[in-house]
Amino acid sequence: MLPLIEAFLNGISIGSVLLIAALGLAIVFGLMGVINLAHGELMMLGAYTTFVVQNIFKPLGEPWFNFYIFVAIPAAFIVAAIAGIILERGVIRFLYGRPLETLLATWGVSLILRQLVRSISWSMTISLLLFCLFFFGGMWFLSRQQNWQQIRTKFLYISLPLSGAIAILTGILINNSQNLALTKPWFSARNVDVTAPAWLRGGIPLGAFQFPISRVFIIVLTILCILGVYWFLNGSDWGLKIRAVTQNRTMSSCLGIPTATVDALTFALGSGLAGIAGVAISLLGSVGPNTGQNYIVDTFMVVVVGGVGNLLGSIIAALAIGVITYIIGSGSLGLMLMSQDSLTPIVDVINFFATTSMAKVLVFVLIIAFLQVKPAGIFPPKGRTAEL
Repeated sequence: MLPLIEAFLNGISIGSVLLIAALGLAIVFGLMGVINLAHGELMMLGAYTTFVVQNIFKPLGEPWFNFYIFVAIPAAFIVAAIAGIILERGVIRFLYGRPLETLLATWGVSLILRQLVRSISWSMTISLLLFCLFFFGGMWFLSRQQNWQQIRTKFLYISLPLSGAIAILTGILINNSQNLALTKPWFSARNVDVTAPAWLRGGIPLGAFQFPISRVFIIVLTILCILGVYWFLNGSDWGLKIRAVTQNRTMSSCLGIPTATVDALTFALGSGLAGIAGVAISLLGSVGPNTGQNYIVDTFMVVVVGGVGNLLGSIIAALAIGVITYIIGSGSLGLMLMSQDSLTPIVDVINFFATTSMAKVLVFVLIIAFLQVKPAGIFPPKGRTAEL
């Protein structure tokens, strides 16, 4: 029985990671109907933000280093939220109602973000800042002129290649200077390690095994995120506006609700939650450019199984998927049933799936079978939402 309890608790912790990762996706996909394949990369940005904050606090020594995680959480939320706003304003808002184009565009953005993390350096940062200064600064200045609509096309034709050329030329000159401080990548393609604070190391004794304190922290963080999202969507003015736009965009616009601002805020909230999920992931292992890809499929499964846009359904689905995956993948279920000779064929089948990858295969098969019975998930949408 003790191995089963251990597996159940570890499964709960895995489910908490999936849930905190799926919260943002449930908002973006569930409330906005946007299939964001760059969600995993937003989690990756949150994980790298944690790594950067950790390095800032390291020279300060104890006891300040023990509290860096409390700075990393809001920092990761802000960084991922800003990235989400840029993604929504620059790409997504032109593709609402076009799921295939949105799918391809966000997939392309995910590739760009992964390569950006591998290659980002001071030279690239300076080049990007120069491009933004000339292009967006010029656009901001000229958009305040009365004849902006007449010169807009001409400005884009002239300013875009000119700003790009200045940025590229600056980057080439800096790279040719052989200044390693400016040209060396910040992260490179190698994974980096995040060191947990001292109070998050070790474990809580539970019988013959110890439950890691870092996983307890992730469970608590997930609960706080759930309560925060629930309060925001149901107890704040902007949450009311988000729910109104979700149910009837046209009527909300007629009533004076700024739908474009609501879209950006919703995407920023979902992206920020992905950043917090990145903080949780960084406590479980090394962080790399492909970190988010390990979770994106599972998080989509959580949202679909739970019911699109349903918070309670996402909670149940995440915990169920986490517990089932760990109990089967760790071999705990096979060890419990091994003493029963009559169950030997079943034990052989269970042991066949007693690896992490094969356990995921079995879980996906179970999910497919479940969706044949309840295609809309555990809690299907009702009312106008079901018609969208």
